[in-house]
Amino acid sequence: MESNQSHTAKEEIFRLFDEKPTSGLGFLDAERSLPPPPPCLEVLASEVSPSAKYTVEPVSVGGLTLFKGRVSTQEVFELANSDLVPGKYEGGLKLWEGSLDLITTLNSEMQDGRLSFTGKRVLELGCGHGLPGVFACLKGAAVVHFQDFNSEVLQCLTIPNVAVNIKKNSQSLAPDVEEGPINTETRFFSGDWGELHRVLSCVCSNEYDIRSRPQLDQPAGYDFILMAETVYSISALPNLYKLIKKCLSKPHGVVYMAAKKYYFGVGGGSRRFLALVEKDGAFASSLVAEVADGSSNVREVWKLNLK
Repeated sequence: MESNQSHTAKEEIFRLFDEKPTSGLGFLDAERSLPPPPPCLEVLASEVSPSAKYTVEPVSVGGLTLFKGRVSTQEVFELANSDLVPGKYEGGLKLWEGSLDLITTLNSEMQDGRLSFTGKRVLELGCGHGLPGVFACLKGAAVVHFQDFNSEVLQCLTIPNVAVNIKKNSQSLAPDVEEGPINTETRFFSGDWGELHRVLSCVCSNEYDIRSRPQLDQPAGYDFILMAETVYSISALPNLYKLIKKCLSKPHGVVYMAAKKYYFGVGGGSRRFLALVEKDGAFASSLVAEVADGSSNVREVWKLNLK
């Protein structure tokens, strides 16, 4: 782990495949011969890794002071801190700038009256630090489930990061704030998107589950799916899209996606994913925010609604 604690929040936000592919990743070759994905499973909040050193520092976003953990990829995965190895480690220990773009957009949507998390069920895909999901917790969501490809990311980073954010923000909230006490159900799931629906508790995995669900029970699926920097890998896009269709509550579920317009060198990006969405025809998409600061590739936040 880096020992220098003087980095600013801006310096600690990573850019995923900005203008040039990072040398040494072997990304395209790796996608042709990926190892079998890890099994999909629930990681209990009590399963925090005792070995990885976790430190925390504040980051201001969306009108809140949130907290981001720092964990060494060398310590957890025996990889250099800049590495991303498809099929083994998908960058979950780093805070990607799209996560902060997403929170800023969600906050703006709430202020304009177009979004409320109160009492809702939320799923954050590819969560890493889990800050968008944490934001939903702090804004009154009833259920927030966090997913990452690697169980190690959940154990070493996500679970402690969610806990510290809820604890610190609970202490700072006044008793009369609109959101009220933070008593959100938080659960954590790891594994590949192709089979993830089978372990998510808010999703009916088969016809029997649908028939057996009481009519007066909560409807199946998540009211909101949040994801940031999840569409860089072309090969993963079909499974990601299928998962969204299986997991989203019908007919009013909404997806918020933050991503770069293009991930140069690997072919993915928001527009590549949206082409898949448009071809299927099940969703209407709208551009909610665009970030073009001149220092990186154009970043976007999109909203998807079922037609």
